[in-house]
Amino acid sequence: MAQVKAQMAGTVFEVAVKEGDTVVKGQTVIILESMKMEIPCEAEQDGVVIKVLVAEGDFVEEHDVLVELA
Repeated sequence: MAQVKAQMAGTVFEVAVKEGDTVVKGQTVIILESMKMEIPCEAEQDGVVIKVLVAEGDFVEEHDVLVELA
């Protein structure tokens, strides 16, 4: 199982996938907002979204798990 983690602390601006979606390597799954910048969090491998662990508006810390992929 693969995980998409936050690269920095910030607020979840957009959740671009839902559970059951198929994603490809490099696809943006979550967009974080930090210091008025939007930071895309991308899938590091192809897979299927098993669980989305955050919602829009949530605050996350660096290295928090955002999405789990199978």
